[in-house]
Amino acid sequence: MKPESSYDRIKTDETLRETVCHGSEEYPFKYYREDIWLFDFHCIDWHWHSEVEFVFVEKGTAEFLVGSDSHILTEGMGIFINSQVIHRFEASESVIIPNIVFSPSMLSAENSLIYRKYIRPLMDSSAECLIFSPEIPWQKDVLDSLLTLFDIQENEDICEIKTAELLLKIWRTIFENVNISESVHAAKATARTQAHLQIMMQYIHKHYSEHITLADIAETVSVSKSSALNIFREYIHISPVSYLVSYRLKRAAKLLSSTNSSIYYIAEAVGFENAGYFCRKFKKLFGCTPGEYRKAENNINS
Repeated sequence: MKPESSYDRIKTDETLRETVCHGSEEYPFKYYREDIWLFDFHCIDWHWHSEVEFVFVEKGTAEFLVGSDSHILTEGMGIFINSQVIHRFEASESVIIPNIVFSPSMLSAENSLIYRKYIRPLMDSSAECLIFSPEIPWQKDVLDSLLTLFDIQENEDICEIKTAELLLKIWRTIFENVNISESVHAAKATARTQAHLQIMMQYIHKHYSEHITLADIAETVSVSKSSALNIFREYIHISPVSYLVSYRLKRAAKLLSSTNSSIYYIAEAVGFENAGYFCRKFKKLFGCTPGEYRKAENNINS
């Protein structure tokens, strides 16, 4: 089976939940081989999914923003991303990342003793991610198992039972070496904060064309303006207003490439009251003027 190089952008719903199905109901597992540099803006943008994910850095160096933390991973390192944790990968060069996304139900049925005793504790812990370095013996074992697992996926005659066996081995290694008896309260607090972030983002996505303020965004989850600011900065490292402006510009880019509407009309349609300000912000983000962007997109699509 050849690995999939998924797409040039992440597809999400209004809560940033990824809408792509990873595998099938009877085999909820998918292997990807991707280059972060080939995605829009050289990043795999903010998203989350109910599945867990393991990523290996085969070539290059990338920044992995997971939950409220940021990690620089170099060649030979790996990362585990827990279920329902928001994350984003950024690169300043070509970075090859074979990775697997799968439902923990691959390991055991959700109503089983194994799931309750070994699978659920890690998923419910406050561990948003785990970093694996080849310098630490047990972490090197995880990385070696991942590489073996990737090799299996590269073969045409794929063996699902070997895949499941290796996933269990990886999970057992983590369970035996990581203290996952973290406070359930801390995990719930993290989930609540992330839910607030997603609700505020959803509000921005629905109302970006309107005149909305920081107070409007904060009010959607009944927190103060300073709390809303802190949540955005903690998790996605920019302010709510900066996120709003960025989202408006990305919507404008789609309109520039898919319609013949004037730049003035598009600026107004996505929520900018001043076309000159829109053009300056657009050039800062995309490195070209709206007109140049439209011309380049038309040349690509012609």
